Amino acid sequence: MSGEEEVLVRVEGRAGRLVLNRPKALNALSHPMVLRIEEALTAWREDPAVETVVISGAGERGLCAGGDIRAIYEDARTGGSASADFWRDEYRLNALIARYPKPYVALMDGIVMGGGVGVSAHGSVRIVTERSRVAMPETGIGFVPDVGGTYLLALAPGELGTHLALTGAPVGAADALLCGLADHFVPSERLGALVADLARVPVHDALTPYVGPAPDGELASHREWIDHCYAADTVEEVLARLLASGVPAAKEAAATLAAKSPTALKVTLAALRGARRLGPLERVLEQEYRVSCAALSSPDLVEGIRAQVIDKDRAPHWSPARLAEVTEADTARYFAPLGEHGELALARAGSFQEVPW
Repeated sequence: MSGEEEVLVRVEGRAGRLVLNRPKALNALSHPMVLRIEEALTAWREDPAVETVVISGAGERGLCAGGDIRAIYEDARTGGSASADFWRDEYRLNALIARYPKPYVALMDGIVMGGGVGVSAHGSVRIVTERSRVAMPETGIGFVPDVGGTYLLALAPGELGTHLALTGAPVGAADALLCGLADHFVPSERLGALVADLARVPVHDALTPYVGPAPDGELASHREWIDHCYAADTVEEVLARLLASGVPAAKEAAATLAAKSPTALKVTLAALRGARRLGPLERVLEQEYRVSCAALSSPDLVEGIRAQVIDKDRAPHWSPARLAEVTEADTARYFAPLGEHGELALARAGSFQEVPW
């Protein structure tokens, strides 16, 4: 395989191997990468020689830092459709991974953010290491958790998922396990041997010698204030509870929220609450697609990427600038139907019970 290929695809023994191969960009996903992964998974699904799929990232920094943010920035600035086309295929891939009939082993070593969560945390065998930093940091760029992130975080215990979705805070191995974003802890130095064994023996047999307890996390000791504060009905009330709690970590969370896009915060909270009612992943991905497409025409997405990625001044000027200025109509716009030919339409008609927004 050429080292210039963005996804290295090969079969090693009984395992199909996918290696995201843009290490200089922290393996950020491009549209061709998404299509290549889908192509390989579709072929391997019917190939009896491939019993297990393993996905990992090239380089030393992580599995994947997300989507190509600069490409989304240019597309949003010019009113293009490339991002919507990318998300349509990316979210279909997320659903394919979640329903894949063979073991799908994701090595979530190092940085795993945004789209990286989408190609890993929907898998059936999700492995974290002491180096793992897992996050959905979208509110910091005026965006909303996608790639099934609102589905995953809505399923986390208590209000842990709400905390992670609104703040965008990264978590390590133990907290990823606690939140249901991962299944097993394996020390990073043993991943190479594990991958070699996955090529020889079934997943369960391969995993057993390597899996162990993760180093202590942080979220379990914060459950009381997190569950209380984030159970509020509005972002304004969440902030008020955080500030009134008297807990230093809660006040730090409040300061973090104060720097995020007010619109993105309100839409994210609504999306999470909606995900809890929608049911299967496919329905949630359909909702996320509406939200993501709406964000393309929001000034906050362009401004957020400018401040964090393009100019890197870390001083976004959100519009509206205050939570109180974000109306219910502003939030509702993100969930508006896209029309018969615009919807993602992942779930078969009649397959799942419709839940009104």
